Amino acid sequence: MLALWFLLGVLVPHTAARYTADWASLDARPLPPWYDQAKVGIFVHWGVFSVPGFGSEWFWWHWQGQQPPDQKCVSYMSKNYPPGFSYPEFAPQFHAQFFNPGDWADIFKASGAKYVVLTAKHHEGFTNWGSPNSWNWNSVDTGPHRDLVGDLGVAVRNRSLHYGLYNSLYEWFNPLYLTDKKNGFKTQEFVMHKLLPELYNMVVRYRPDLIWSDGDWEAPDTYWNSTEFLAWLYNDSPVKDTIVTNDRWGAGCACKHGGYYNCEDKYTPGKLPKHKWEKCTSVDNLSWGYRRNMKMSELMDLPSIIEDLVHTVALGGNYLLNVGPTPDGMIPAVFEERLRGVGAWLQINGEAVYASKPWRVQTENTTVPVWYTSKGTSVYVIMITKPPKLTLLLLGPKTSAVTKVTLLGNPKPLPWSPVSPSGGLTVLLPELPYAPGQAWTLKLDGIL
Repeated sequence: MLALWFLLGVLVPHTAARYTADWASLDARPLPPWYDQAKVGIFVHWGVFSVPGFGSEWFWWHWQGQQPPDQKCVSYMSKNYPPGFSYPEFAPQFHAQFFNPGDWADIFKASGAKYVVLTAKHHEGFTNWGSPNSWNWNSVDTGPHRDLVGDLGVAVRNRSLHYGLYNSLYEWFNPLYLTDKKNGFKTQEFVMHKLLPELYNMVVRYRPDLIWSDGDWEAPDTYWNSTEFLAWLYNDSPVKDTIVTNDRWGAGCACKHGGYYNCEDKYTPGKLPKHKWEKCTSVDNLSWGYRRNMKMSELMDLPSIIEDLVHTVALGGNYLLNVGPTPDGMIPAVFEERLRGVGAWLQINGEAVYASKPWRVQTENTTVPVWYTSKGTSVYVIMITKPPKLTLLLLGPKTSAVTKVTLLGNPKPLPWSPVSPSGGLTVLLPELPYAPGQAWTLKLDGIL
Protein backbone atom coordinates (compact mmCIF):
# COMPACT_ATOMS: atom_id res chain seq x y z
CA MET A 1 0.00 0.00 0.00
CA LEU A 2 2.77 2.44 0.93
CA ALA A 3 4.75 1.70 -2.21
CA LEU A 4 1.65 2.08 -4.38
CA TRP A 5 0.82 5.54 -3.09
CA PHE A 6 4.39 6.78 -3.30
CA LEU A 7 4.51 5.50 -6.91
CA LEU A 8 1.26 7.30 -7.72
CA GLY A 9 2.75 10.47 -6.30
CA VAL A 10 5.59 10.21 -8.79
CA LEU A 11 3.56 9.25 -11.86
CA VAL A 12 0.51 11.50 -11.56
CA PRO A 13 1.15 15.12 -12.61
CA HIS A 14 -0.16 17.90 -10.39
CA THR A 15 -0.58 21.56 -11.17
CA ALA A 16 -0.99 22.68 -7.56
CA ALA A 17 1.97 23.49 -5.33
CA ARG A 18 3.64 20.44 -3.89
CA TYR A 19 4.84 20.23 -0.32
CA THR A 20 8.09 18.68 0.73
CA ALA A 21 8.53 16.50 3.81
CA ASP A 22 9.80 19.23 6.10
CA TRP A 23 8.03 21.55 8.50
CA ALA A 24 8.93 24.76 6.68
CA SER A 25 7.05 23.54 3.62
CA LEU A 26 4.19 21.75 5.40
CA ASP A 27 3.49 24.63 7.76
CA ALA A 28 3.10 26.97 4.78
CA ARG A 29 0.07 25.07 3.51
CA PRO A 30 -3.10 27.18 3.80
CA LEU A 31 -5.75 25.68 6.04
CA PRO A 32 -8.79 24.62 3.98
CA PRO A 33 -11.38 27.37 4.58
CA TRP A 34 -14.22 25.08 5.69
CA TYR A 35 -12.56 24.55 9.06
CA ASP A 36 -12.33 28.17 10.19
CA GLN A 37 -15.88 28.78 8.99
CA ALA A 38 -17.25 25.80 10.93
CA LYS A 39 -16.27 27.06 14.41
CA VAL A 40 -18.10 24.31 16.34
CA GLY A 41 -17.44 20.57 16.36
CA ILE A 42 -18.37 17.49 18.38
CA PHE A 43 -15.68 15.13 19.71
CA VAL A 44 -16.65 11.50 20.43
CA HIS A 45 -14.50 9.25 22.64
CA TRP A 46 -15.76 5.69 22.27
CA GLY A 47 -13.95 2.38 22.57
CA VAL A 48 -13.25 -0.64 24.77
CA PHE A 49 -12.53 1.81 27.62
CA SER A 50 -16.26 2.58 27.61
CA VAL A 51 -16.98 -0.92 28.98
CA PRO A 52 -15.30 -0.61 32.40
CA GLY A 53 -16.51 3.00 32.34
CA PHE A 54 -14.40 3.84 35.37
CA GLY A 55 -11.93 6.66 35.97
CA SER A 56 -11.40 7.69 32.37
CA GLU A 57 -10.48 6.43 28.92
CA TRP A 58 -6.97 5.90 30.38
CA PHE A 59 -8.30 3.09 32.59
CA TRP A 60 -6.05 0.35 31.17
CA TRP A 61 -2.93 2.41 31.67
CA HIS A 62 -3.89 3.47 35.19
CA TRP A 63 -4.69 -0.14 36.08
CA GLN A 64 -1.77 -1.99 34.52
CA GLY A 65 0.60 0.47 32.83
CA GLN A 66 1.69 3.15 35.24
CA GLN A 67 3.88 2.32 38.20
CA PRO A 68 2.64 2.15 40.84
CA PRO A 69 -0.85 1.33 39.56
CA ASP A 70 -3.81 3.51 40.49
CA GLN A 71 -5.22 1.71 43.52
CA LYS A 72 -8.76 2.88 42.76
CA CYS A 73 -8.57 1.00 39.44
CA VAL A 74 -6.98 -2.06 41.06
CA SER A 75 -9.70 -2.13 43.71
CA TYR A 76 -12.44 -1.66 41.11
CA MET A 77 -11.22 -4.70 39.20
CA SER A 78 -10.69 -6.91 42.24
CA LYS A 79 -14.19 -6.17 43.55
CA ASN A 80 -16.06 -6.57 40.28
CA TYR A 81 -14.17 -9.05 38.09
CA PRO A 82 -12.67 -12.53 38.62
CA PRO A 83 -8.96 -12.98 39.33
CA GLY A 84 -6.85 -12.94 36.19
CA PHE A 85 -9.40 -10.96 34.15
CA SER A 86 -7.53 -9.13 31.38
CA TYR A 87 -8.36 -5.84 29.71
CA PRO A 88 -8.86 -7.42 26.25
CA GLU A 89 -11.70 -9.44 27.78
CA PHE A 90 -13.69 -6.20 27.90
CA ALA A 91 -13.80 -6.09 24.09
CA PRO A 92 -16.56 -8.73 23.60
CA GLN A 93 -18.69 -6.67 26.02
CA PHE A 94 -18.38 -3.61 23.74
CA HIS A 95 -21.65 -4.61 22.07
CA ALA A 96 -22.90 -1.25 20.71
CA GLN A 97 -26.26 -3.01 20.35
CA PHE A 98 -28.22 0.26 20.51
CA PHE A 99 -25.87 2.23 18.24
CA ASN A 100 -27.95 3.99 15.61
CA PRO A 101 -25.64 6.28 13.62
CA GLY A 102 -28.62 8.22 12.28
CA ASP A 103 -29.75 9.06 15.81
CA TRP A 104 -26.25 10.23 16.72
CA ALA A 105 -25.97 12.32 13.58
CA ASP A 106 -29.37 13.90 14.29
CA ILE A 107 -28.16 14.93 17.75
CA PHE A 108 -24.91 16.33 16.34
CA LYS A 109 -26.82 18.24 13.67
CA ALA A 110 -29.20 19.61 16.32
CA SER A 111 -26.20 20.77 18.38
CA GLY A 112 -25.31 23.29 15.69
CA ALA A 113 -21.92 21.65 15.15
CA LYS A 114 -20.49 21.69 11.65
CA TYR A 115 -18.04 18.81 12.08
CA VAL A 116 -17.74 15.58 14.06
CA VAL A 117 -14.52 13.84 15.17
CA LEU A 118 -14.75 10.17 16.19
CA THR A 119 -12.02 8.14 17.85
CA ALA A 120 -10.90 5.71 15.16
CA LYS A 121 -8.23 4.42 17.57
CA HIS A 122 -7.31 5.53 21.08
CA HIS A 123 -4.12 4.69 23.00
CA GLU A 124 -5.42 1.20 23.78
CA GLY A 125 -4.90 0.34 20.09
CA PHE A 126 -8.44 -0.95 19.46
CA THR A 127 -9.74 0.34 16.12
CA ASN A 128 -13.39 1.22 15.58
CA TRP A 129 -13.15 -0.16 12.06
CA GLY A 130 -11.89 -3.39 10.53
CA SER A 131 -8.25 -2.40 10.30
CA PRO A 132 -6.21 -5.11 8.53
CA ASN A 133 -3.31 -4.11 10.79
CA SER A 134 -5.20 -4.68 14.03
CA TRP A 135 -6.28 -8.31 13.74
CA ASN A 136 -8.88 -9.36 16.33
CA TRP A 137 -8.46 -6.03 18.16
CA ASN A 138 -11.03 -4.06 16.19
CA SER A 139 -14.79 -3.48 16.13
CA VAL A 140 -15.43 -5.82 13.18
CA ASP A 141 -13.59 -8.89 14.49
CA THR A 142 -14.95 -8.57 18.04
CA GLY A 143 -17.40 -6.57 20.15
CA PRO A 144 -19.93 -4.79 17.88
CA HIS A 145 -18.89 -6.77 14.78
CA ARG A 146 -19.51 -3.69 12.65
CA ASP A 147 -17.63 -0.81 11.06
CA LEU A 148 -18.36 1.98 13.52
CA VAL A 149 -16.18 4.53 11.71
CA GLY A 150 -17.81 3.86 8.36
CA ASP A 151 -21.39 3.70 9.65
CA LEU A 152 -21.16 7.00 11.53
CA GLY A 153 -19.37 8.65 8.62
CA VAL A 154 -22.20 7.92 6.22
CA ALA A 155 -24.82 9.27 8.66
CA VAL A 156 -22.84 12.42 9.50
CA ARG A 157 -22.17 13.27 5.88
CA ASN A 158 -25.79 12.66 4.94
CA ARG A 159 -26.54 15.62 7.23
CA SER A 160 -23.97 17.84 5.52
CA LEU A 161 -21.52 17.73 8.42
CA HIS A 162 -17.77 17.33 8.00
CA TYR A 163 -16.29 14.11 9.35
CA GLY A 164 -12.97 13.82 11.14
CA LEU A 165 -11.11 10.93 12.73
CA TYR A 166 -9.02 10.89 15.90
CA ASN A 167 -6.01 8.57 15.73
CA SER A 168 -3.48 7.85 18.45
CA LEU A 169 0.04 7.46 17.07
CA TYR A 170 1.19 5.31 19.96
CA GLU A 171 -0.33 2.26 21.64
CA TRP A 172 0.37 1.59 25.29
CA PHE A 173 0.99 -2.14 25.11
CA ASN A 174 1.72 -2.93 21.45
CA PRO A 175 4.81 -5.20 21.49
CA LEU A 176 6.28 -3.53 18.40
CA TYR A 177 5.95 -0.10 19.99
CA LEU A 178 7.41 -1.30 23.28
CA THR A 179 10.40 -2.73 21.40
CA ASP A 180 11.00 0.56 19.59
CA LYS A 181 10.66 2.41 22.89
CA LYS A 182 13.18 0.09 24.53
CA ASN A 183 15.55 0.83 21.63
CA GLY A 184 15.28 4.56 22.28
CA PHE A 185 13.11 4.95 19.16
CA LYS A 186 16.09 4.21 16.94
CA THR A 187 14.06 1.39 15.35
CA GLN A 188 10.69 1.88 13.63
CA GLU A 189 9.09 -1.57 13.63
CA PHE A 190 5.80 -0.23 15.00
CA VAL A 191 5.71 2.73 12.62
CA MET A 192 6.46 0.73 9.47
CA HIS A 193 4.37 -2.37 10.22
CA LYS A 194 1.42 -0.92 12.16
CA LEU A 195 1.02 2.86 12.33
CA LEU A 196 1.71 3.99 8.78
CA PRO A 197 -0.03 1.17 6.89
CA GLU A 198 -3.06 1.71 9.11
CA LEU A 199 -3.05 5.49 8.62
CA TYR A 200 -2.77 5.24 4.83
CA ASN A 201 -5.53 2.63 4.74
CA MET A 202 -7.77 4.74 6.95
CA VAL A 203 -7.38 7.85 4.79
CA VAL A 204 -7.97 6.04 1.50
CA ARG A 205 -10.91 4.09 2.88
CA TYR A 206 -12.82 6.82 4.75
CA ARG A 207 -11.50 10.05 3.21
CA PRO A 208 -11.78 12.08 6.41
CA ASP A 209 -12.00 15.86 6.34
CA LEU A 210 -9.83 16.09 9.45
CA ILE A 211 -7.20 13.96 11.17
CA TRP A 212 -6.97 14.62 14.90
CA SER A 213 -3.58 13.15 15.76
CA ASP A 214 -2.63 12.34 19.37
CA GLY A 215 -0.29 10.18 21.43
CA ASP A 216 2.82 11.75 19.92
CA TRP A 217 4.69 12.97 22.99
CA GLU A 218 7.00 10.04 23.76
CA ALA A 219 8.96 10.20 20.49
CA PRO A 220 10.11 12.82 17.96
CA ASP A 221 8.32 13.40 14.68
CA THR A 222 11.23 11.69 12.88
CA TYR A 223 10.28 8.42 14.61
CA TRP A 224 6.64 8.71 13.55
CA ASN A 225 7.64 9.70 9.97
CA SER A 226 5.16 12.52 10.38
CA THR A 227 6.49 14.88 7.73
CA GLU A 228 6.58 12.13 5.10
CA PHE A 229 3.00 11.14 5.88
CA LEU A 230 1.77 14.74 5.83
CA ALA A 231 3.53 15.43 2.53
CA TRP A 232 1.64 12.49 1.01
CA LEU A 233 -1.58 13.62 2.68
CA TYR A 234 -1.28 17.16 1.27
CA ASN A 235 0.09 16.21 -2.16
CA ASP A 236 -1.31 12.90 -3.33
CA SER A 237 -4.02 11.58 -0.99
CA PRO A 238 -7.67 11.52 -2.08
CA VAL A 239 -8.36 14.31 0.45
CA LYS A 240 -5.36 16.50 -0.35
CA ASP A 241 -7.43 19.65 -1.00
CA THR A 242 -9.84 19.37 1.94
CA ILE A 243 -7.94 17.62 4.73
CA VAL A 244 -7.30 19.51 7.96
CA THR A 245 -4.75 18.38 10.56
CA ASN A 246 -3.79 19.42 14.06
CA ASP A 247 -0.36 19.83 15.68
CA ARG A 248 0.29 16.55 17.53
CA TRP A 249 2.84 14.90 15.27
CA GLY A 250 5.82 14.41 17.57
CA ALA A 251 7.34 15.53 20.85
CA GLY A 252 7.72 19.30 20.77
CA CYS A 253 5.44 19.82 17.73
CA ALA A 254 2.38 21.01 19.66
CA CYS A 255 1.71 24.72 19.16
CA LYS A 256 4.54 24.86 16.58
CA HIS A 257 3.87 22.60 13.60
CA GLY A 258 0.98 21.08 11.68
CA GLY A 259 -2.33 22.51 10.55
CA TYR A 260 -4.25 24.24 13.34
CA TYR A 261 -2.96 24.21 16.93
CA ASN A 262 -4.43 22.34 19.90
CA CYS A 263 -1.40 23.13 22.08
CA GLU A 264 -2.81 21.10 24.98
CA ASP A 265 -6.14 19.67 26.11
CA LYS A 266 -8.60 22.40 27.12
CA TYR A 267 -6.15 25.06 25.91
CA THR A 268 -7.42 28.56 26.72
CA PRO A 269 -5.15 31.41 25.53
CA GLY A 270 -5.26 34.70 27.39
CA LYS A 271 -5.05 36.78 24.24
CA LEU A 272 -5.65 36.49 20.49
CA PRO A 273 -3.25 33.84 19.09
CA LYS A 274 -1.49 34.47 15.79
CA HIS A 275 -2.26 30.98 14.45
CA LYS A 276 -5.57 29.16 13.94
CA TRP A 277 -6.33 27.05 16.99
CA GLU A 278 -8.94 24.80 18.54
CA LYS A 279 -10.10 24.24 22.09
CA CYS A 280 -11.07 20.66 22.80
CA THR A 281 -12.96 20.14 26.01
CA SER A 282 -15.43 17.65 27.46
CA VAL A 283 -18.91 17.94 28.95
CA ASP A 284 -17.62 15.59 31.66
CA ASN A 285 -14.93 17.56 33.47
CA LEU A 286 -13.19 14.39 34.67
CA SER A 287 -13.09 12.21 31.56
CA TRP A 288 -13.35 12.09 27.78
CA GLY A 289 -14.74 8.56 27.77
CA TYR A 290 -17.98 7.37 29.37
CA ARG A 291 -17.99 7.00 33.16
CA ARG A 292 -20.71 4.93 34.77
CA ASN A 293 -20.37 6.83 38.06
CA MET A 294 -20.35 10.41 36.75
CA LYS A 295 -22.34 12.98 38.73
CA MET A 296 -24.14 16.13 37.62
CA SER A 297 -21.76 18.25 39.70
CA GLU A 298 -18.87 16.93 37.59
CA LEU A 299 -20.39 18.07 34.28
CA MET A 300 -20.27 21.43 32.51
CA ASP A 301 -23.65 23.15 32.63
CA LEU A 302 -25.05 24.86 29.55
CA PRO A 303 -24.14 28.46 30.52
CA SER A 304 -20.54 27.36 31.13
CA ILE A 305 -20.40 25.66 27.73
CA ILE A 306 -21.82 28.71 25.94
CA GLU A 307 -19.39 31.06 27.70
CA ASP A 308 -16.49 28.76 26.83
CA LEU A 309 -17.60 28.56 23.20
CA VAL A 310 -17.98 32.35 22.91
CA HIS A 311 -14.60 33.00 24.55
CA THR A 312 -12.96 30.56 22.14
CA VAL A 313 -14.55 31.92 18.96
CA ALA A 314 -13.89 35.55 19.94
CA LEU A 315 -10.19 34.67 20.15
CA GLY A 316 -10.25 33.05 16.71
CA GLY A 317 -10.53 29.44 17.81
CA ASN A 318 -12.78 26.51 17.01
CA TYR A 319 -14.68 24.80 19.82
CA LEU A 320 -14.63 20.98 19.89
CA LEU A 321 -16.99 19.68 22.58
CA ASN A 322 -16.64 16.04 23.65
CA VAL A 323 -19.17 13.43 24.72
CA GLY A 324 -18.53 9.83 25.72
CA PRO A 325 -21.14 7.28 24.55
CA THR A 326 -21.98 4.15 26.53
CA PRO A 327 -20.63 0.74 25.45
CA ASP A 328 -24.09 -0.21 24.18
CA GLY A 329 -24.06 2.75 21.80
CA MET A 330 -26.16 5.39 23.50
CA ILE A 331 -25.26 9.04 24.03
CA PRO A 332 -26.22 9.62 27.68
CA ALA A 333 -29.35 11.76 27.94
CA VAL A 334 -27.56 14.45 29.94
CA PHE A 335 -25.00 14.84 27.12
CA GLU A 336 -27.77 15.00 24.54
CA GLU A 337 -29.50 17.68 26.59
CA ARG A 338 -26.31 19.77 26.64
CA LEU A 339 -25.76 19.38 22.89
CA ARG A 340 -29.34 20.31 22.02
CA GLY A 341 -29.05 23.31 24.35
CA VAL A 342 -25.97 24.51 22.48
CA GLY A 343 -27.88 24.08 19.23
CA ALA A 344 -30.86 26.08 20.51
CA TRP A 345 -28.51 28.94 21.43
CA LEU A 346 -26.73 28.79 18.08
CA GLN A 347 -30.03 28.80 16.22
CA ILE A 348 -30.53 32.35 17.49
CA ASN A 349 -26.93 33.51 17.87
CA GLY A 350 -25.06 31.48 15.26
CA GLU A 351 -24.77 34.49 12.96
CA ALA A 352 -22.19 35.85 15.43
CA VAL A 353 -20.29 32.54 15.45
CA TYR A 354 -20.19 30.77 12.09
CA ALA A 355 -17.63 32.18 9.62
CA SER A 356 -16.94 35.04 12.03
CA LYS A 357 -13.56 36.71 12.57
CA PRO A 358 -12.00 38.18 15.71
CA TRP A 359 -12.63 41.92 15.95
CA ARG A 360 -9.97 44.53 16.77
CA VAL A 361 -11.25 44.37 20.37
CA GLN A 362 -12.00 40.88 21.65
CA THR A 363 -13.56 41.59 25.04
CA GLU A 364 -14.45 44.27 27.54
CA ASN A 365 -16.10 44.40 30.96
CA THR A 366 -17.60 47.86 31.33
CA THR A 367 -21.18 46.94 32.29
CA VAL A 368 -21.01 43.14 32.07
CA PRO A 369 -18.46 40.85 30.42
CA VAL A 370 -18.93 40.91 26.64
CA TRP A 371 -17.07 39.26 23.77
CA TYR A 372 -16.81 40.67 20.27
CA THR A 373 -16.81 38.90 16.89
CA SER A 374 -17.16 40.33 13.41
CA LYS A 375 -18.36 39.35 9.96
CA GLY A 376 -18.10 41.63 6.96
CA THR A 377 -19.14 45.11 8.12
CA SER A 378 -21.05 43.86 11.16
CA VAL A 379 -19.75 43.65 14.73
CA TYR A 380 -21.36 41.31 17.26
CA VAL A 381 -21.45 41.88 21.00
CA ILE A 382 -22.14 38.73 23.01
CA MET A 383 -23.27 39.29 26.59
CA ILE A 384 -22.55 36.22 28.70
CA THR A 385 -24.49 37.52 31.69
CA LYS A 386 -27.67 39.56 31.91
CA PRO A 387 -26.96 43.26 32.58
CA PRO A 388 -28.32 44.48 35.93
CA LYS A 389 -30.00 47.43 34.19
CA LEU A 390 -31.58 47.95 30.78
CA THR A 391 -28.58 49.92 29.55
CA LEU A 392 -25.33 48.52 28.25
CA LEU A 393 -22.20 50.66 27.99
CA LEU A 394 -19.70 49.66 25.29
CA LEU A 395 -16.43 51.55 24.94
CA GLY A 396 -14.83 49.58 22.08
CA PRO A 397 -17.04 50.50 19.10
CA LYS A 398 -16.82 53.82 17.26
CA THR A 399 -20.21 54.90 16.00
CA SER A 400 -21.24 56.76 12.86
CA ALA A 401 -24.34 58.54 11.57
CA VAL A 402 -25.66 55.24 10.18
CA THR A 403 -24.94 53.01 13.18
CA LYS A 404 -27.74 50.52 13.82
CA VAL A 405 -28.10 48.18 16.81
CA THR A 406 -30.30 45.07 16.90
CA LEU A 407 -30.70 42.08 19.20
CA LEU A 408 -30.34 38.76 17.39
CA GLY A 409 -33.72 37.08 17.35
CA ASN A 410 -35.48 40.45 17.36
CA PRO A 411 -35.33 42.56 14.17
CA LYS A 412 -36.50 45.79 15.81
CA PRO A 413 -33.65 48.38 16.06
CA LEU A 414 -32.62 49.37 19.58
CA PRO A 415 -32.13 52.96 20.77
CA TRP A 416 -28.56 54.02 21.42
CA SER A 417 -26.53 57.15 22.11
CA PRO A 418 -22.82 57.94 21.63
CA VAL A 419 -20.58 58.22 24.68
CA SER A 420 -18.06 60.64 23.18
CA PRO A 421 -16.84 61.80 19.76
CA SER A 422 -13.89 59.40 20.06
CA GLY A 423 -16.04 56.31 20.56
CA GLY A 424 -18.35 54.25 22.70
CA LEU A 425 -22.10 53.94 22.90
CA THR A 426 -24.85 53.25 25.38
CA VAL A 427 -27.56 50.84 24.21
CA LEU A 428 -31.06 50.80 25.65
CA LEU A 429 -31.92 47.12 25.94
CA PRO A 430 -35.36 45.57 25.85
CA GLU A 431 -36.39 43.18 28.58
CA LEU A 432 -34.14 40.33 27.54
CA PRO A 433 -36.02 37.12 26.81
CA TYR A 434 -35.03 33.73 28.17
CA ALA A 435 -32.05 32.47 26.21
CA PRO A 436 -30.55 28.96 26.19
CA GLY A 437 -27.24 29.30 27.97
CA GLN A 438 -28.22 32.76 29.23
CA ALA A 439 -26.21 34.71 26.65
CA TRP A 440 -27.49 37.34 24.22
CA THR A 441 -26.01 38.95 21.12
CA LEU A 442 -26.23 42.51 19.82
CA LYS A 443 -25.48 43.19 16.16
CA LEU A 444 -23.85 46.53 15.39
CA ASP A 445 -23.88 47.83 11.81
CA GLY A 446 -22.35 51.09 10.65
CA ILE A 447 -19.43 50.88 13.09
CA LEU A 448 -16.17 52.62 12.18
